[in-house]
Amino acid sequence: MSKLALDGKKICIGADHGGVQLKDYLKTLLVEWGAQVEDMGTNSEESVDYPDFAAKVAGAVAAGDFESGMLICGTGLGMSMMANRYKGVRAALCTSGYMARMARAHNDANVLCMGGRVMGQGEAEDVLRIFFDTEFEGGRHARRIAKFDQ
Repeated sequence: MSKLALDGKKICIGADHGGVQLKDYLKTLLVEWGAQVEDMGTNSEESVDYPDFAAKVAGAVAAGDFESGMLICGTGLGMSMMANRYKGVRAALCTSGYMARMARAHNDANVLCMGGRVMGQGEAEDVLRIFFDTEFEGGRHARRIAKFDQ
């Protein structure tokens, strides 16, 4: 696969114990692709509470400190639910390249969520690449996204 060029894009990432291995793998890829990555933890497989890490990443994206975020727990479900409580955050649980493409193109997702216990590294890499390589289409989709925060 060709190298994705992220040209200094600021991305914050976080995971719980169920997603830390996949987070560490994907973090390496993001750095190789040129992103500025801030790892907000966790950094071990010791049991932690996923809402704490989702709050760190979603809060930083909502505040405008980062352009995008990535969250990984066992399934991605809990992280996406927590992250979407923050105004301006559009967290998408993506388990396929198609979901990643639509999350960006139609929903302007700014936080990618994945499950470390339900995805292999190869599949997760494809999702990551497609998510960060897809632009928001705007148009009728922008009108719909504007309704999220009304």
